[in-house]
Amino acid sequence: MKTTQHTADELIAILRLQHVPNIGDILAKKLISHCGSPSAIFKDNQRNLLKIEGIGTHTIRHLFETEHLEAAEKEYDYIIKNDISCTYFKDASYPNYLKHCIDGPILLFQKGNIDLDNRKIISVVGTRNITSYGMAFCEQFISDLAPLNPIIISGFAYGVDICIQKEAVKQGLQTIGCLAHGLNQIYPKVHAKYQADVLRNGGFYTEFWSTSNPERENFLKRNRIIAGVSEATVVVESAEKGGSLVTADIANSYNRDVFAVPGRTTDKYSLGCNNLIKQQKAHVMTSAADLIYLLDWDIEQKPSKNIQKQLFIELNETEQGIYTYLQNNGKQLLDAIALECKIPIYKASSTLLNMEMNGVIRPLPGKLFEAI
Repeated sequence: MKTTQHTADELIAILRLQHVPNIGDILAKKLISHCGSPSAIFKDNQRNLLKIEGIGTHTIRHLFETEHLEAAEKEYDYIIKNDISCTYFKDASYPNYLKHCIDGPILLFQKGNIDLDNRKIISVVGTRNITSYGMAFCEQFISDLAPLNPIIISGFAYGVDICIQKEAVKQGLQTIGCLAHGLNQIYPKVHAKYQADVLRNGGFYTEFWSTSNPERENFLKRNRIIAGVSEATVVVESAEKGGSLVTADIANSYNRDVFAVPGRTTDKYSLGCNNLIKQQKAHVMTSAADLIYLLDWDIEQKPSKNIQKQLFIELNETEQGIYTYLQNNGKQLLDAIALECKIPIYKASSTLLNMEMNGVIRPLPGKLFEAI
């Protein structure tokens, strides 16, 4: 939404509420629900507000301090002057998946050409110390997903974040960076050169004001936006501890799917992913096909081009075995195909995807496949 959707008084009231340090998004939503709107909060009787669970006299005292109103008015002037779009958590333009997160920010600032309507959205995160293995995976992953035209969410940081977003730009996909600071700067500064490409097809989200700096606690807070705005989170590489594992935990708390790319047991930056898989906190992901299958994305609905059966297509040995089996046995489940054709399920999944892209087979409801 543009800033004009709300009146100046309404937006200043939202900003004022957001600025109170001991009122988080959950408590802010309670206040808004009780009073009806942010501006009504500041017009209400203090005794009425004290009846709300979680509100005490200490909170009330800070709520009405004039410094928050002054700060809100100053930030409002910055928003108007710089033509920044804002989206309130009750607005239609607010990210739909994020609406279902109890601690989602009451106000998001955005910049660029963001369009989330009826789109597949995934978040990709990982270590800042990406290896050649991680880079190769990111490149192949985005290349394989590109025909489905998903939106790629990440944090625009070093490592996996910038790698996956650069690949998304290269493939013409919309990509959104969730920032840990205001829209008046880019961190790290060396990534400013990628800003224009992202703004052209995608953009940036942040809950932080122009006065905010990229501090550690801000990065942890923005992780909930990365996890909350998408239907699934992918962890490409991670050490035993790291911010991407926090994002995975948050995604799990939101009941979103989490995927992790496995690596060798001796690789430092695969330990986190391997542990997520071992602890059953993430699905194993060896290729884009695993994500497409588990999220039940319908390949036939992709907007880019129609899938048509190719005449005289050459099938490799594995594809020919699957095709013959489906011709002889009709509709079959993925598990049955893998079992009867004596191939691992991950290989069956990726092979079926390739065959579907070539118009040789088609998926059916209930995870069934049939030969065309």
